[in-house]
Amino acid sequence: MASPIDQKYDVVVLGAGAAGLMSAFTAGRRGRKVLVIEKSNKVGKKILMSGGGRCNFTNELVDSDNFLSQNTHFCKSALSRFTSSDFVDLVERHNVEYEVRKRNQYFCTGSSRDILDMLLKECGSAGVDILTDTEVREVNSSDYTKGGTGKSDNRFLIKGLSDINRSNRHLEISCDSLIIATGALSIPTLGGSGYGYDIAEQFDLPVTRKYAGLVPFMFSEPLKSVFTRLSGISTLVQIETNGYVFADSMLFTHRGLSGPAMLQISNYWSPGDLLKIDLVPNVDLSYELIEMKNQSDKRLIRSYLNEYLPRAVVLELQSLWFADFSEVPISQINTKDLIKIGNTLNFWHPKPSGTEGFRTAEVTVGGVNTNGISSQTMEVKKHPGLYFIGEVLDVTGQLGGFNFQWAWASGYVAGLAA
Repeated sequence: MASPIDQKYDVVVLGAGAAGLMSAFTAGRRGRKVLVIEKSNKVGKKILMSGGGRCNFTNELVDSDNFLSQNTHFCKSALSRFTSSDFVDLVERHNVEYEVRKRNQYFCTGSSRDILDMLLKECGSAGVDILTDTEVREVNSSDYTKGGTGKSDNRFLIKGLSDINRSNRHLEISCDSLIIATGALSIPTLGGSGYGYDIAEQFDLPVTRKYAGLVPFMFSEPLKSVFTRLSGISTLVQIETNGYVFADSMLFTHRGLSGPAMLQISNYWSPGDLLKIDLVPNVDLSYELIEMKNQSDKRLIRSYLNEYLPRAVVLELQSLWFADFSEVPISQINTKDLIKIGNTLNFWHPKPSGTEGFRTAEVTVGGVNTNGISSQTMEVKKHPGLYFIGEVLDVTGQLGGFNFQWAWASGYVAGLAA
């Protein structure tokens, strides 16, 4: 497209991610003249990497309980107005092939590119302009009288630099409605930033405490060495912290623990908290071991545990917790020791040294406080024409397509109103 410098738009969207593109073509369909400004050289980078390149684009069962926010009711209106079925309908209209995996998660059978191409086609058909390689430096607003009606509204003036990797041309654009879809702090290499928080504070909107979510845990020695040796191995666990419980796979890494179970619980973990991990869910190991002893079972503990856990994991746990009994048949081990071993496996309480942080986090927990935002439209209550959508808000979904569904829903309702 030709450079839109000094042009006037009805709607400007800052950020060409999932929420931003959704809001852009939704507004464009209404006949609004829309511009999307993206600081990266490409749009939708986070979409492309999501779901291992297959884009877990929504979940069949979406509920407010799947989201973390200081106002747990805020997300309900948007999610009800644009549901996962609505997005699946859009996917089907574009003939994007998909599959439903465990826990009702929708994935592309092709690649994430199919979802991005779909969004860009919608933007194209709605006449949306997209400007990449553009850094917004300043956002100003002023009251004006719209159409001589005496109705007070806000006009926004956006200043920045376009073509930032080459010519650094100055950019100045005005608009009636401004949608902030800048993402958050997670995985900054994919285009997210904290600029949306700066704009929020400029307009007197508080920002809640922010921390990395859906992120792997790190551990100090001696556990770090154990996990390093087990790197790449996964096993099914149940994990709990602060009253939240998830049952899913846990993956050992060279830095600590990852996998769906760990990513899920990281949203609810605070520094200093213990994790409560059941390595053999739904099996009372103490009871089982005592029963085996009573039956004069001559197997070794590791032989029994190999039925439930990978061999390499069992050997490491043996070295950690029951090395003295490694060659002693279960029938010859004291009942008290068997109870201790069983409880250790069912109620393991490791303490992470921290998480891997925003560098690898899939989401940012926290964000723009929703008290000052309309849950119906995502518009700032005290600043008509200004909208915040997607991850920049204090709404964070669990793993499983929920954050994308929040992006689609919040973008949709903002696009209808802007």
